[in-house]
Amino acid sequence: MAATILLIDDEARLRQLLARILQLEGYAVLEAENARAGLKVLEHEEVQLVISDVKLPDKNGIELSTQIKELYPATEVIVLTAYGTISDGVKAIKNGAFDYITKGDDNDRIIPLVSRAVEKANLQFRIKQLEQQVSQRYGFERIIGRSRPIQQAIELARKVAVTDTTVLLTGETGTGKEVFAQAIHQASPRRVGPFVAINCGALGKDILESELFGHRSGAFTGANRDQKGLFAEANKGTIFLDEIGEMPLDLQAKLLRVLETHEFLRVGDTKPTKTDVRVIAATNRGLEVEANAGRFRLDLYYRLSVFQIELPPLRERRDDVADLAGQFARQEAAKIGKRDVRLHSTFVQKLQSHGWKGNIRELKNVIERAVILADSPGQGPIELTPDLLPYEMQETSLSSDPAALDLATVEQQHIRRVLRQTNGNKTETARLLGIGLTTLYRKLQEAGLGDFG
Repeated sequence: MAATILLIDDEARLRQLLARILQLEGYAVLEAENARAGLKVLEHEEVQLVISDVKLPDKNGIELSTQIKELYPATEVIVLTAYGTISDGVKAIKNGAFDYITKGDDNDRIIPLVSRAVEKANLQFRIKQLEQQVSQRYGFERIIGRSRPIQQAIELARKVAVTDTTVLLTGETGTGKEVFAQAIHQASPRRVGPFVAINCGALGKDILESELFGHRSGAFTGANRDQKGLFAEANKGTIFLDEIGEMPLDLQAKLLRVLETHEFLRVGDTKPTKTDVRVIAATNRGLEVEANAGRFRLDLYYRLSVFQIELPPLRERRDDVADLAGQFARQEAAKIGKRDVRLHSTFVQKLQSHGWKGNIRELKNVIERAVILADSPGQGPIELTPDLLPYEMQETSLSSDPAALDLATVEQQHIRRVLRQTNGNKTETARLLGIGLTTLYRKLQEAGLGDFG
């Protein structure tokens, strides 16, 4: 696709001549007779290069070039100066313009200059596109949920993201703490730096210390070479310490030193190493309670909890279950090459009534299983139905609400269990239940299970 160039000049003849020259080189050219019209074009068109005269009827071209660079950083600007006003061009470059052209220059200068400016702009646009893709994958846009609890958490996270403050994410297992940590990093000035994560509860003390802070060769048996730790790897970026409550007390002291002095000692080293890193920690424990019990350093807790965000469990945001399930279903269907996927209304109702002790992680696993089990009806979309849910969810999805367990519900659940045990044999089911076959059919019809089995 050809690059687009915007010409801003009140001299129509010169503007049209330059437009023709650029069009012959394969560029798409837009024209404007003044600064106001040029800015209007930029609002609606993606322009790689602006060539603007210095002397415009409604604005100085140098001021315009500065304004354009502020509003559209990826767009390059070349100013067009008259004879004897080269100083205007130099000033424009200092204010962010790519270069200048003196009126009267021949094509041997204009075309190569335009080519270089467009090449630089294309690179900037490509970087911008990649940043947008990264943001969609790791930013706040990735977090699904319209319920008030999750929106409140997102709002807090957005506010703290632009600072360099240490953040403590709390909440039950599976509520999406690492997703939030990545979003905070992506929305921060450190987004161009690395994001590294480690689960502090997954490694033994010695291995965890080496992973976090690194070690020198010969520091311990098997240390055959120097190793950088994650605090060194995360320099100029963010380190995410998941399950911080599992960290041994003596390592907590080293972490506290990093937070206070921005330096640490590698294992076996005597000279401290400086690091510039933001710490985001996460836990499913009550760290203040742990500290009062002597299992966590109280001073470290105070340093980590400068800004604390509690992520709500899924049972407190049931309005989000359908959206989350739909997103997970589409992702899983795409992974295994299946076509569009639909969620049956009863399937969604059972998801919404489930207790979700494992939170979002449990929901994702349930949806993945359902998509794998679902049949593909020819070219049409697959449908997720209640029978694709785990057995305990099919039978006891209402058990988290004791008030819902009236006699009729319990009876229906028991009939389902016996039907499954008999592989849908209604005669055998009626015998085991001690009721007549006609009575069984009536009860199945009342429960909407007439086609069961």
